[in-house]
Amino acid sequence: MRRRLGPAALVIAGALALAGCGGSDSGDSGSGSGSGSGKAELSAGSAYMPQPVSDDMAAGFLTVTNKGGAPDELTSVTSDIAGQVTVHETVDGAMQEVKSLKIPAGGRLELKSGGDHLMFEQLKSKPKEGQTVSVELHFAHSGPMKVEMPVKPATYTPPTGH
Repeated sequence: MRRRLGPAALVIAGALALAGCGGSDSGDSGSGSGSGSGKAELSAGSAYMPQPVSDDMAAGFLTVTNKGGAPDELTSVTSDIAGQVTVHETVDGAMQEVKSLKIPAGGRLELKSGGDHLMFEQLKSKPKEGQTVSVELHFAHSGPMKVEMPVKPATYTPPTGH
């Protein structure tokens, strides 16, 4: 499903290009459906939100690692700070909303600047650098996972880069 994005999204897309991407696994939190080779074992790390440049939209980045033997999918994200949070993939430089993103068994899903990412739309308040935004990740097979996203400067580049 393709969705046309307005001028505010273009400003955010430009900011995302400058923001860098997440990379380290520090700050992992949460767990999936438990241990066992036949299940996904999910954890999240490297979460952050660049301080929004728009009053009504923001982006979010994180890495979901799956140490289990079964794949899963990120199907939705919720947060009290936004009217809705959508999942986007980037294909040939164009971002588009998708229903889910795959997390391979024994692999990871990296949401990073210039790639797949979260879009916080209809912000109820504009998060400022130094604050923390709470999100809840929802998966096709694993239980929900709460993640804290620190708000970083709009031009933040994670130390490990990609």
